[in-house]
This record gives sequence, C-alpha cells and structure tokens, in this order.
Amino acid sequence: MEWAAHLRRDRRRSDHTIRAYLATAHRLIGFIGRHHAATVDGKCLAGIDRGDLRAFLSERRAEGLGNVSAARELSAIRSFLDYVATKEGAAKPARFRGPRIKKGVPRPIAPDDIAAIAEDAVESATEPWIAARDEAVLLLLYGAGLRIGEAMALTGDIMPIGDRLTVSGKRAKARVVPILPPVRAAIERYIALSPYGAAQGEPLFRGARGGPLAPEIIRRAVRAARVRLGLSDRATPHALRHSFATHLLGRGADLRSLQELLGHASLSSTQVYTGVDAAHLMDVYRNAHPRA
Repeated sequence: MEWAAHLRRDRRRSDHTIRAYLATAHRLIGFIGRHHAATVDGKCLAGIDRGDLRAFLSERRAEGLGNVSAARELSAIRSFLDYVATKEGAAKPARFRGPRIKKGVPRPIAPDDIAAIAEDAVESATEPWIAARDEAVLLLLYGAGLRIGEAMALTGDIMPIGDRLTVSGKRAKARVVPILPPVRAAIERYIALSPYGAAQGEPLFRGARGGPLAPEIIRRAVRAARVRLGLSDRATPHALRHSFATHLLGRGADLRSLQELLGHASLSSTQVYTGVDAAHLMDVYRNAHPRA
C-alpha cells in the first residue's frame, strides 16, 4: 500500500505504528464496503462523512474497543483519509471528535524496588551472559531513560561506550543521553560474557539463539520478578523510564532538560511528570499524617 510507504518515508512512523495503521485502514475499507454495499475505491473513501465514521466506531465499540484504543483508531483513520483526499484531489474530510481520554499520571517505581527487580531478573536467568544482558537493559531503561524499543535498536557501533550515547527515538529523532558508570559497567560486563560479542551493524542485545533480543523477553522477566516480589502490576519496563524522569525531577532537574533527555517532541508531554511528583507527595501525606 502506497500509504505505508508514505508513513515510513515522509512521516517517519515506526514499523509497529505502520502495522497498526494498516490494520485500521483495512478494517475501515471492509466496513465501508458492507455499509454501502459497494466496491470501495479512492473516490468512495474520499466521500466518507461523519455518519460513516460514527457507524464504524459504533461497530468497533460493540466489539469491545475501549476509549484509548478508539482514540488511536480514529487517529489512524484521520491520517489515512487525509492521504486519500490528497491523492484524489478532494477536500480534506470533516473532523470527527473522538472520545475524551483522561490522562493518567505515570507511577514511578521506588529505587529499592528497581534494584530488587534487577536482582531478581539476574538470579532467575538461565546463563550468566543472559543475566548480564537483562541487568544491562534494565539499567539502561532506568539509568538513561530509554524506551525499551530504543534499547533493543542499539548496535555494536556504540562500543566502546563512553559517558554519553546518541539514541534514535520516535520518528528517527536523535538525542544524547548520559551513561552513568554503573550502566556503562553493566553493558561492558554483558559484552564480555556474551558469546556473540558486539559487531558493528549488528544488534547489541541478543536473544538466547543469537537473534535480536525481543522486547517481550525483558517484559516477561520484569513481569515474573514483580510477581515474585509482590509488586504492583504497574512495575513494567516502561515504568523504569517514568521513574528515571520522576526521580530526576525530584532532585531538581528542570522540565526543558528533562524534555531533551526523554526525547519528547513537546514540553506538554514532559509536564505530566510534575503531576507525578505531586502524586508522590500526596502518597507520603496519606501514609504519614495521622488524620489522613
């Protein structure tokens, strides 16, 4: 589909996003075909109106689609229909207001719990090099604020690693993150033990059989650790990134610097962490005040 090439080349969307957007487009095309009992072509898609979109979303809701997923689906539809309108030389489709999403406040993990998760993952690994790998990944997520996909995308080109690292984030936006001595030591220890080394152009983190490490392997290790440790199900690999941001903010980091470290496109994405800090203060108050 030409639209997929457009998303990859011009919009710099990730492969995961492209797959999700294409699935939504195919669902919409199938629905419109049934809804209008007609062959769906570019002209038909360019003529989709609010009523069609309401009917489509109503059907998706009946299938169990929640607010967050409905909002994502609508975002994909807008992108698709805008592209079709441009190709057909038609007017851009009328905007359809999606469901309101209440933004939740990210919940950080306490430093002691982060250390316990890393220790549990290390102790549960089947081989020493896999233990070193999991520890290095988890320390990167918390110590440098990386997204798990960013860590998985690292290659042997980063070696020998210094005190900073250039990371390619969402939409191929590059940013520089500091590498703390314990994080650097963990990566070097993993490379020293790994049977696959750190070849240029090859994945830095490998699976047990030598292929690129899948994010689900790390998610599974954290999930198992939090069950054994009795931690909240909010203790996820991505929560380590939230914790990185929250703990920096609590130590005096300013929002602009935090925005750069996290690779957020806008400051509004970073401002959610001011709510995290306030939430932490309220937790302390409720737990400590005799009248709370």
